[in-house]
Amino acid sequence: MAQLQYDEIMVRYGELSTKGRNKKNFIDRLGNNVRKALHDFSKVKVHANPDRLHIILNGADSTAVMKRLKLVFGIQTFSPSLRVEKDFAAVCQAAKTLIEKQVDRPMTFKVETKRSDHDFAMGTFEMNRELGGYLLQEFPELLTVDVHQPDIEVRVEVRLNGIFLTSEIIKGAGGLPVGTAGKGMMMLSGGIDSPVAAYLALKRGVSLEMVHFYSPPYTSEQALAKAKELTGKLAQYAGSIRFIQVPFTEIQETVKEKVPEGYLMTVQRRFMLRLAVELANRRRGLAIFNGESLGQVASQTMESMRAIEEVTNMPVLRPVLSYDKTEIIKIAEDIDTYELSILPYEDCCTVFTPPSPKTKPNMAKAAKYESWLDVDGLMERALAGIQIEEIHAGQEFLNQNEDIFAELL
Repeated sequence: MAQLQYDEIMVRYGELSTKGRNKKNFIDRLGNNVRKALHDFSKVKVHANPDRLHIILNGADSTAVMKRLKLVFGIQTFSPSLRVEKDFAAVCQAAKTLIEKQVDRPMTFKVETKRSDHDFAMGTFEMNRELGGYLLQEFPELLTVDVHQPDIEVRVEVRLNGIFLTSEIIKGAGGLPVGTAGKGMMMLSGGIDSPVAAYLALKRGVSLEMVHFYSPPYTSEQALAKAKELTGKLAQYAGSIRFIQVPFTEIQETVKEKVPEGYLMTVQRRFMLRLAVELANRRRGLAIFNGESLGQVASQTMESMRAIEEVTNMPVLRPVLSYDKTEIIKIAEDIDTYELSILPYEDCCTVFTPPSPKTKPNMAKAAKYESWLDVDGLMERALAGIQIEEIHAGQEFLNQNEDIFAELL
């Protein structure tokens, strides 16, 4: 059967309906996020009303639009609808089409009509009765009536500009619209955990900018491209995300040369956090996010986290703190970042990992070793070399690199 093309999609807000006086801001933000997600569907119009959000397709491919909508945070459910002229025969034909698409086994149903055009000849009860009778007649082997808990509800809306029918409720991404919870800086490595942490932060309405530390020549162009492509995967939930690459070579070389081996990781991460905080201050970020999961590696003990976090009083938030590796991998697979994350391109954290990092570093010692370094100068030079790029949903970077490498061979 050919793919059914709908005329309009009605979006339900879910959690937004509980947000009291902030509700209008949340709905406006969701409307903007939906427009951003559908920016390349030029004919589509988005109307964010207090009770529902309506997407007028104007001939756009409804299947492609719905695929995008499933990724937009703040949408609880949505229903695609067909529009027909105000004619009962046309309503019957549209309802028959919806049932043919959805029903392949015996199911219960009901018809529910709402009418905002009170000049239309048929009342709501008459429409429910007549359309229900027609569908029973057309599908005697498949449909029976259940007005209390039906498998399918055929909804009919009689409006001034036509009659709209829908019978499907599709689950959305839930959560809150990206941007309603303020801005954070995400410390994005090329691993499995930090993209999952970013996804969970986006789901709670945080607008993220990715901060990625790279150390040429110790880390390759592929490692940088991988981090950008992971950002492209996450941008599907936000429309686009800014990617900030921070040169980290000089800091890592200096720390490796002057700091005792057991404290290399602690001091490096203190520098990373300082840099992320400085970027947050410059770019109006309210918190730092990272992919740390308690007890997973040596640098992720509470003692280590405390020694690293000592350098700032800005909140450091860890969305996957209590998740185990299996749970994190499951989410990574669901959001399609796992296969990218396990590509063998090493980031700066793995390249400079000492054999035996301190699992319970002493804060006084960490501060003492840092006093041997020109912290301000190292910070200043790293910040002077940052590059900022806007990355859009699904943008690819690794394939471009493969083409370049192929030409060099």
